[in-house]
Amino acid sequence: MAAPSVPYGELTNQGASTNIAWHHASVDRAARAQQRGHRSAILWFTGLSGSGKSTLANAVNAALFERGLACYVLDGDNIRHGLCKDLGFSDADREENIRRIGEVSKLFLDAGVVVLTAFVSPFKADRDRARALVANGDFIEIHCAADLAVCEQRDTKGLYAKARAGEIKEFTGISSPYEAPETPELRVDTGSQSLEQSVEQVLAHLGAAGIIPQAG
Repeated sequence: MAAPSVPYGELTNQGASTNIAWHHASVDRAARAQQRGHRSAILWFTGLSGSGKSTLANAVNAALFERGLACYVLDGDNIRHGLCKDLGFSDADREENIRRIGEVSKLFLDAGVVVLTAFVSPFKADRDRARALVANGDFIEIHCAADLAVCEQRDTKGLYAKARAGEIKEFTGISSPYEAPETPELRVDTGSQSLEQSVEQVLAHLGAAGIIPQAG
């Protein structure tokens, strides 16, 4: 059987890349959704360090996996072990970090995967740029809302203590600002409610939005 013809788009220049053309895939996102029985989406968990982003993202990921859905977590610290290990924590580096994650998340979206990103992503403009990469309804901003006092009390990595001692510069919430989402798709009170309650809140939202099948 002959391989399907995969056409190229017109030659364009994108930033420093010249004479490139978009290669249209032989299997598209809609076909993957039909095969798997669920939509893909970007779940963008944002919040202060210690707010429970990674914990909640991984718990939701496990719940989706148990239902047989295609899902994957992009964790802030893990990404900085490879893709973004060349970046520091200046405002410019934070912007580039989120730009890269936005583009990677877009690829996962096209692959038919529910991708869960767990990043502080402190600046609204950076989150908005990530949102603008995809269509309406594909980007779900989830604010892990835990007060600074709660996050500092947890201090899961000992980072707040180092920041207070001046050992870490430009630390979000202490010496660098965090711009909380004003109108996120979902606000989860990770500072007070249980992990189980938070997971159920996220799953209920995904079901109501038609991204995953409603629990029977």
